Amino acid sequence: MGVRRPLQHVTIHGHDVGYRRAGSDHEQTILLIHGLAGSSKTWDAVIDDLAVDYDVVAPDLLGHGESAKPRGDYSLGAFASGLRDFLAVLDIHSATVVGHSFGGGVAMQLAYQHPHLIDRLVLVGSGGLGRQVSVLLRLLALPGAEYLMPIGIPKPLVDRANDVGRFLGRRNIRSARLAEMWRAYASLAGAENRHAFVKTMRGVIEPGGQTVDASDRLYLAARVPTMIVWGDQDGIIPVEHAHAAHELIENSRLEILPGVGHFPHVESPETFVASLRDFMETTEPGPDDQTLRDILLAHTDESR
Repeated sequence: MGVRRPLQHVTIHGHDVGYRRAGSDHEQTILLIHGLAGSSKTWDAVIDDLAVDYDVVAPDLLGHGESAKPRGDYSLGAFASGLRDFLAVLDIHSATVVGHSFGGGVAMQLAYQHPHLIDRLVLVGSGGLGRQVSVLLRLLALPGAEYLMPIGIPKPLVDRANDVGRFLGRRNIRSARLAEMWRAYASLAGAENRHAFVKTMRGVIEPGGQTVDASDRLYLAARVPTMIVWGDQDGIIPVEHAHAAHELIENSRLEILPGVGHFPHVESPETFVASLRDFMETTEPGPDDQTLRDILLAHTDESR
């Protein structure tokens, strides 16, 4: 695991937003967007390696990590607009956007709403590409599930388990996949976190599965270089979604990592960095001279 970068803060619309940044002297920026119940910590193992050549920025989305948790809008559109404003405050004009899981859905929404901000798009075990999702997430979307969370996630148990995890870690006994899943689970021990988690999740998941499916708009991603990264052992969102998206996005690159689960950047950081670095080096940022109207009309003509 890499050394954790210190958290920096900006205030946007009166709300504190935490983020980690490295390599800010480089010209090209990579924006890393974490998943549901995650935070910028999920990118610890890859930030430093990427920062050798790129400006790397990893925010805590509102309602997550150390960012504010207001009782407000936690829709995909709100997150995309928030990231637009975040990039503006940091004076970043465009970026290669990397989204993991729920963050992949946010990344696609950002590309849809604000295409001028997107140099390249990287979807990592991304949500928003099909109905299927793990049974656990569907159960958590059931009405009233939030009232059972304090029972299932008592803070004393979380504290004790964290102590055990640190003990095992000092003896090099750890599973990167389980550690990342535990970090997400443990984050829900706080009431504010649970409230934000439930509001966010119910915007994209219901008991029957994911409610948001970008498949009919994936042609929009073809205007920029796009890479899809997935673990073939992903138990949260099936790898079949990766193959389907690859078919729908013209000239996209598909990287399936063998033996890897839902967290490629955590479970296999060297392979993840190598794939992302090669993608950056062998592609050019997407054009900024094509308007959304041109793209939509061109697709309409092709569909006739």
